[in-house]
Amino acid sequence: MGRVKYAAKNITFGWIGNITTLVLGALMRQIFIDHLGDVLTGINDYYTNILTVLSLAELGIGTAFNYSLYGPVARNDIEKVKSYMLLYKKAYRSIACVIAVIGTAIAPFLKFLINEPGNIPWRDITVCYFIVLFNTVSSYFVAYKYSLVNAQQKNYIQTNIITITKAVTMLLQIVGLLLIPSFYLFLVTAMVIELAQKILVSMYLDRMYPYLKEKKVEKLSKEEVGQIVGQTKALVFHKVGDMARLQTDTLIIGAFIDVTTVGFVGNYNYVISSVSNFVNIIFNSVLSSFGNLIATEKKEKQYLMFRVYRFIACWIYGFSAIGFYLMLTPLIMLWFGEERVLPDLIIGCIMIDYYFKGERIVLSNYKTAAGVFEQDKYLALIQGAVNLVISIVLVQKIGLAGIYIGTIVSGLIANITKPFIIYKVCFGKTAAVYFRDSIKYAAVNAGIVLLLVLLKSVIMTSVTVPLFIAMVLIITAVYNGLFAAVFGRCEEFRYMWRLVAGRLQRKGDA
Repeated sequence: MGRVKYAAKNITFGWIGNITTLVLGALMRQIFIDHLGDVLTGINDYYTNILTVLSLAELGIGTAFNYSLYGPVARNDIEKVKSYMLLYKKAYRSIACVIAVIGTAIAPFLKFLINEPGNIPWRDITVCYFIVLFNTVSSYFVAYKYSLVNAQQKNYIQTNIITITKAVTMLLQIVGLLLIPSFYLFLVTAMVIELAQKILVSMYLDRMYPYLKEKKVEKLSKEEVGQIVGQTKALVFHKVGDMARLQTDTLIIGAFIDVTTVGFVGNYNYVISSVSNFVNIIFNSVLSSFGNLIATEKKEKQYLMFRVYRFIACWIYGFSAIGFYLMLTPLIMLWFGEERVLPDLIIGCIMIDYYFKGERIVLSNYKTAAGVFEQDKYLALIQGAVNLVISIVLVQKIGLAGIYIGTIVSGLIANITKPFIIYKVCFGKTAAVYFRDSIKYAAVNAGIVLLLVLLKSVIMTSVTVPLFIAMVLIITAVYNGLFAAVFGRCEEFRYMWRLVAGRLQRKGDA
């Protein structure tokens, strides 16, 4: 099976899984809010964020190993794969112990991190925190095995396992919330199902790759271990910086504003992530294919595929960012209620960062596939520091908007610097063309959003379901029609069109 077919299969199963979890997740969140309230919703979102920060202990080891596996897997070098996987296993077990220790040490300080928890006893807050911590720690005892599946471009296997687990977990949690509205039961249900999944998945992957259980495994050479260590050292800076930039917004909201606002922001983030997961699946599903492309093809082919990848990202992220900006608040009003709506300024800031995040995902994914970690290892630290300083200073002066201004400014640092690195190291070219295209894409998107804002003011005179659906259809038709009209003659569009037309023709012939 070729790279395109693997990518298409990964995307298809990713979308099926996302639709399943989207429907069940939306229902579950509404029932959670109705039966347990906004405060516990905020606390649940807050726990998720804290434990995402704790995953910093992984320090990029997974990324370094995934890159190291692309070559041996492409060559079908089983002995080398066994060697890498054994080292990976030992590393991840150590990481699990580190997260357990750090997570336990944080527990006594929860009362300083969570502002205005309402009438929820601190004992309950602490016990529930340890349940969530257990789920996080236990995942590291099986997660390393997925790296081999993904290196073979079979990401859909992991996707399907996660989809089934989430579906079963959410169905049981929904039943539990309806019968016995208990935060304890909600978390314990997830813990039991996910623990069973980890045991069964470990057994399944051992059967799929029986050589992973073989005792005779050659040790990696000092050069090979040194390469992984060197990449990991560079990735440490990326991880620390990314954590300070991407995972601290919720913590700052909880500490400087209140935990209920965390829940309100979480409602918006839930909608954004649920929909954007469809977008992310497209770009993350081809990561392993890019690793294979870089390992087997010439730079000219690599450069063309990068430009196509980036063009698709600007199109899709532009469309979704504008759609979110115009329709997110009406959706929240219809779903969660007008009292949980955030100001338009906040939505605008979130969407500006979301659009530029699309370009950063392209750059970061290609860098990861190419193993380019060393050149910008300090960049993420600078971004993290800028984000923390601006966010903490401005949140005390202008509130929630100040946090997102910090996020935007720190993110743009990567949008400006990473193209220089990738174009020089990966392609041996100047990045001037990249920035010219960035201005062109941004200008077209700005023009389209202005037109759509005017159309919305005329068409959507009130927030009703029929007008909401009509506006979504209008945004879809106008945006995609204009974007295709403007860029229909560019090389990237023509390549994409030939690819789609060719696949359709082959299906027709069959």
